[in-house]
Amino acid sequence: MSTAYTVHMAFLINQAYLPATLTIGPMTDDEFAGFCAEHSDLEFETTAEGELIVMPPTFTLTGVRNNEISAQLRNWARQDGRGVVADSSTGWVLPDTSRRSPDAAWILKSRLQQLDPQSREKYWHICPDFVIELRSSSDRLRTLREKMLVWLTNGASLAWLIDPERRVVEVFQPGKEPLVLENPDTITAGDPIAGFTLLLPPVWDPLA
Repeated sequence: MSTAYTVHMAFLINQAYLPATLTIGPMTDDEFAGFCAEHSDLEFETTAEGELIVMPPTFTLTGVRNNEISAQLRNWARQDGRGVVADSSTGWVLPDTSRRSPDAAWILKSRLQQLDPQSREKYWHICPDFVIELRSSSDRLRTLREKMLVWLTNGASLAWLIDPERRVVEVFQPGKEPLVLENPDTITAGDPIAGFTLLLPPVWDPLA
């Protein structure tokens, strides 16, 4: 692909080859938003190295599971009051300049005060305090684990990788080896969201 980038860039990728990583030129936030709008049938992230990650739409069952996770986190956050929750459609611009979208995220309201008020209407240039990534059948486990390290490197204090296929939760924290929990019914968080407990049976089997 040419490094001379325009927002009106058209491309075709066979679904069988997704997710895919392409090399692109730099984009502003507005250019990236416009590009995503032109290709609304796909999902995109960018890396700090200037790569475009192209992903297929979320499988339906994964969407149901993710909605359950986000709902539990949102309900807890509303009672706790210290932070706000964002869902899987939310883009974050991280300190390393990458644009990433976790399946669920939570960030302290006090940290958001450092953002320029006008910028709050666009992508937030900040890393959430806590993220959850939910593996779907199309996700490569190695790629997701690499993404978890991106979150930690950019400032996340806690990250969970939830894998319904294996019924495993991998807990990531800065400076620690990942903690692997096999087939848990619940998982309770420590800092920065101490007190949040995720009930996993409706995530493992939302159709039960």
